[in-house]
Amino acid sequence: MPTFLITGASSGIGAATARAAAEAGYDLVLAARSREKLDGLVSEIGTSRAIAVGCDVASLEDQRAMVEAALQRFGTVDVAFANAGIGSTGAGVEHGDPENWRDMLMTNVYGCALTAKVCLPELRRAEGHILLTGSRAGRMPLSGSLYGATKWAVTGLGYNLREELSGTGVRMTLIEPGMVDTPFFEEAKPHALRPEDVARAVIYAVSQPRHVDVSEILVLPTPEKSER
Repeated sequence: MPTFLITGASSGIGAATARAAAEAGYDLVLAARSREKLDGLVSEIGTSRAIAVGCDVASLEDQRAMVEAALQRFGTVDVAFANAGIGSTGAGVEHGDPENWRDMLMTNVYGCALTAKVCLPELRRAEGHILLTGSRAGRMPLSGSLYGATKWAVTGLGYNLREELSGTGVRMTLIEPGMVDTPFFEEAKPHALRPEDVARAVIYAVSQPRHVDVSEILVLPTPEKSER
């Protein structure tokens, strides 16, 4: 079976994608800082099909160990989904939290780039597929949003990575959701996307024929019906 590696796999989009990828026939390498949640997901999918790897994506050593664990268990990395990310704890620049900014930059941007770096040698061998979780926030201005700025950086990384990979057989897809009802938010967002909606977009991208490269998917919630 091909192997699907996911960072930020313990909840939200990552966990939903893990379930969808398992249904699609992949073995799973599930990475996140929260091993307890990962272990529960591995038990759900099946220990013969999935492994949990504790990983801080801001650590190059952790990410290298993640790939090594994947190779030791399954022998290959065919798809890598750089999905780990955190949100903003403050509004704008003036009232934002610089410590949170540092964490967002290290996770959302640096961590994403590290995932690409450590996975690309195996993806080249497999002529595989790398996906990055961007955001609609990385395509439009949001007042004072440092989170949005990190996602603009992911958008740029994705475009530049596509150029780097041109002619290698490795496909690259930016997944760019609008608001998703995930643990990012303290309150439920009933009119937002669900994690499963984004997971379907991921599976769509990786399930295309070899000659089809889905470069970018923008997924938005349908606007609420207006009362007239």
